[in-house]
Amino acid sequence: MQEQQNPNQSFTSSTSMPAEQSHGAHELFDAHEAISTFIGAIEHYKMYEPNIQSQQLKNIWQNQFNYLCQTYNTIVDAYQTGKHPAQPTTTYNMQLNNNVTYGMSPGQPKQPSLNPQQLSDQNFSSFMMGHLKACATACTTSALEATNPVLRRVLQDSVPNICEMAYEIFLYQNENGYYQVPQFDQQTQTAMLNMYTQMSPPSQQQH
Repeated sequence: MQEQQNPNQSFTSSTSMPAEQSHGAHELFDAHEAISTFIGAIEHYKMYEPNIQSQQLKNIWQNQFNYLCQTYNTIVDAYQTGKHPAQPTTTYNMQLNNNVTYGMSPGQPKQPSLNPQQLSDQNFSSFMMGHLKACATACTTSALEATNPVLRRVLQDSVPNICEMAYEIFLYQNENGYYQVPQFDQQTQTAMLNMYTQMSPPSQQQH
């Protein structure tokens, strides 16, 4: 039995509609999720502000909070207009160097803290890292199937900057002993690194 085409169904090219209408339903759901994730991150960042003690973390917080707000506005602009936003995506420049300390030292087992008064900079930096991971994931998921080219580019270009912000938090945590980085013994690490070899370029392969 052949399917009957719905006579009321119509197909429209994106070139024949206004930019602000050039969005697919799936895209709008994903973008809505990304924008909501940014709202949650911004609101929680603001909650952490009065409780952060470390001046170093305060400086990181300020830079990242400003950038999150700017990125949020840029995404919303592209989302609503479908056109190039008035404030384009900028590059986030972290303040820390790339030095990482490797090794593990024993410590007390951790458990959830049920007293907000006991939360420390270790907790707040960990919360910030979680929000940034969520924002990067939401932007990536949205950009992969976005139909509006401008919104897709804005979401896509935001991801490397959010990754940079998360890496900045990691470096702060590592520097202060909150995020320890274990390593394999030399023999195991060498074996892992040598598990692969490069392939020949496709043009040089025999047919």
